[in-house]
Amino acid sequence: MNFFKHLSTVRRHRKEVKKLCFKAGLIRQGLTHDLSKYSRAEFRPGVKYYQGYRSPQAREREVLGYSAAWLHHKGRNKHHFEYWTDFADGKKVYVDMPPRYFAEMVCDRVAASKIYLKDKYTNGSPLEYFETRTDVEGMNPKTAKRLRYYLTMLKNEGEEKTFQALKDYVKESKRKK
Repeated sequence: MNFFKHLSTVRRHRKEVKKLCFKAGLIRQGLTHDLSKYSRAEFRPGVKYYQGYRSPQAREREVLGYSAAWLHHKGRNKHHFEYWTDFADGKKVYVDMPPRYFAEMVCDRVAASKIYLKDKYTNGSPLEYFETRTDVEGMNPKTAKRLRYYLTMLKNEGEEKTFQALKDYVKESKRKK
């Protein structure tokens, strides 16, 4: 039973991310977002720890003390800020995310909030999650500041303006290259 429920959740999440990525001008990323979730390393634990109201990785962490599925996922998906953590001279280095992956991260966070919160979702939900449940200490300060800016914009000004602003941000970054 959990097989089909988890599959449905992954499909709905990818569909929502695709819609938001398209709004942000990220066509290829919208089409390829989270394909690793169909891999054996991520899908099997997703089914096993499926709950429906939060990521199965959270439950896997509670049971095992870590999430092997998350370790697999974050190492293959550049839209997660954790992907951009490196080590140099024994110290963690938090790299500022490139604009296109940053914009996909915003799409991912908004879509996840919509999928898990269902009818309780508001445009302020992704900001609330960011402020209460994101390990900001593990994120590049510029990335964190930019994420707070766009999630606050979403809360105060809505989806249309926010995703147009993200699209403009990505376009501007391409012009600077």
